[in-house]
Amino acid sequence: MSTKIKEHSSNAHNLRVLADHCQVNEVLKSIGPRWKMQILFCISKEVYQFSRLKKVFPSISDQILGKRLCELVKENLTVKNEIPDTVPLQYKYEVTAKGMALLEIVQQLHLWGLKDWNINR
Repeated sequence: MSTKIKEHSSNAHNLRVLADHCQVNEVLKSIGPRWKMQILFCISKEVYQFSRLKKVFPSISDQILGKRLCELVKENLTVKNEIPDTVPLQYKYEVTAKGMALLEIVQQLHLWGLKDWNINR
């Protein structure tokens, strides 16, 4: 569990300096939270409901899964749609064009890591 950074701490200052001088850090901060890219990837492979994602990631809490799904929708990486004629009402998530573009970049980063950093998984 992360803690808030004090506004006037050296950590906060360093984060502001990095943000001002290298916008890549802001992108990495946005896509980097635990589970986020894994969830986006699963949605792209048609694991698109909350309950199905929970089966894929049984150790993730409902709170974190819900939070990550909300972030993905807010960032326009996914959309949340009602599934018609379901009682109770159910939803599915779908990856947007922006989300698919990000997944392509992440896949390239993964391949680069396998080749150039000898990451074996």
